Amino acid sequence: MVKIEVVDLTPPEGCQMIVGMSHFIKTVEDLYEAMVNSVPGVKFGIAFCESSGPALVRYDGNDEELTKKAVEHALKLSAGHCFVILFKNAYPINVLARLRVVDELVTLFCATANPVQAIVAETEQGRGLLGVIDGIKTKGVETEKDKEERHKFLREIGYKR
Repeated sequence: MVKIEVVDLTPPEGCQMIVGMSHFIKTVEDLYEAMVNSVPGVKFGIAFCESSGPALVRYDGNDEELTKKAVEHALKLSAGHCFVILFKNAYPINVLARLRVVDELVTLFCATANPVQAIVAETEQGRGLLGVIDGIKTKGVETEKDKEERHKFLREIGYKR
């Protein structure tokens, strides 16, 4: 029998959130190194749900409040090998490439500032993260005006020239 649960996860105001899956106890330390080496001044908290042995939430970070909130999110998920990173002073585009080369990282479910609904399955054996709902339902297709605004915005924030 499989029970499906929706778990609400909301990053703190002004913060970004990455939810993913990894597979080894050194995940927390390796994710820490990836984050701190990605962007000078990035502040973050990481929490990882251990999947065997003591089955603890392992955590680290360089911001106490973000670390505490990441642990809260991980406990809400309580799904084997998943992790949550909450961060500020950077955007996902600044850290994703560095995270993707962490040897034990399996997948990334989302990188967002949006509230997320995590879809968690529970069986007799344990819990697993199936995926996430990130954001709202699509409302339509961009117009030429929307394209112009997108191009302008990317140049205003320095991602295109």
